[in-house]
Amino acid sequence: MTIMVQKFGGTSVQDDESRRAALKHVKYSVDKGYQVVVVVSAIGRQGAPYATDSLLGLVDGEQSLLSNRELDMIVSVGETISAAVFSELLNKEGIKAAALTGQDAGVETNDEFQNAKVVNINTDLIYEAFSTADVLVVTGFQGATSQGQTTTIGRGGSDTTAALLGAALDAERVDIFTDVSGMMTADPRLVTKAKFLETVSYEEVANMAHEGAKVIHPRAVEIAQQAHVPVRIRSTWQGPEEMGTLVTDRNLGVKHYRSVTGIAHVTGLTQFTIKTNNHTAKDVFNLMADNHLSVDFINISPGKVIFNLLSDDVDKAKRLLLEAKIDVSILANCAKVSIVGAGMTGTPGVTSKIVTALAENDINILQTTDSYTTIWILVQQDDLKTAVNALHEVFLNNI
Repeated sequence: MTIMVQKFGGTSVQDDESRRAALKHVKYSVDKGYQVVVVVSAIGRQGAPYATDSLLGLVDGEQSLLSNRELDMIVSVGETISAAVFSELLNKEGIKAAALTGQDAGVETNDEFQNAKVVNINTDLIYEAFSTADVLVVTGFQGATSQGQTTTIGRGGSDTTAALLGAALDAERVDIFTDVSGMMTADPRLVTKAKFLETVSYEEVANMAHEGAKVIHPRAVEIAQQAHVPVRIRSTWQGPEEMGTLVTDRNLGVKHYRSVTGIAHVTGLTQFTIKTNNHTAKDVFNLMADNHLSVDFINISPGKVIFNLLSDDVDKAKRLLLEAKIDVSILANCAKVSIVGAGMTGTPGVTSKIVTALAENDINILQTTDSYTTIWILVQQDDLKTAVNALHEVFLNNI
């Protein structure tokens, strides 16, 4: 039995036209002899009646009086509806299909409701279901505890479900279908010269996903990498022969000669700068952690700590620091630009090119740090478009 996993997001199942476009990809794989596991998200995005955010809106969202267990009961309904609707369409088109909930598909989680962790997948249930169907339409985003209580596994959960099933079933490939044709070197809404990437390594796409590229959830990439399952990022709206971007190990087809693979960005950051001694630094980070604030882009040096927060957390952090009598300088409206590329390791001159490109465009670098595959810089949000285009011009226009 050769299995293919195909994941369709909310926009790929939002209406009959979208679902029929998705159906063509499923039928193509069935005709090629694959047993297909289709993972679906809830229908549509916010505003659509069965989208996750719409379901949460029925019970006052974050202000709901429901427990996390009860919230999982309602938000999991979106994927269940989507699986049943898509399975019905497949059967009408002559494809033997069955709809499965996460529990039906053997996805067992812990009891951390709203953000559950998958602890096991009982693949026997999948193989048994394949005895009477060529396609299994599985709800993304959800599973069940060992006691049978429905859980959800957090945002991006459908990508994660697809990767987990692909790994557990030793699938030939996991296809992530979305409304774009694959990975691009930068956000084409900002960079008109952004280019399509045929291949990219797991590390590179995970870094780009962590840093703002939204075509795939980074957890899914990490799971696929651990299992060495190839992933393709594809467009629902293109023909089945169009293969999108291949995500795989660096030694399997990924081009090594490019130093930079892509440029990602995150907007809406606020920079916090605090003059510290050793004890103050400890107090600051304990204060953030104790109040469930996830700080980003951290620089620690003698006498100073710098970190960033997304806009939703800024007021809370300000209040906590004021109450703790910790002086802080705050710079709002910042953006983080991430230059990503496995080929940067050991390549001289990358930082020089970054600094030169931004200086020539009169862009101040507010903060910077780096890893083996990524260099991060912080700029004012008003400079974001110019910064991303300048860096793309230097590193990516000739790949």
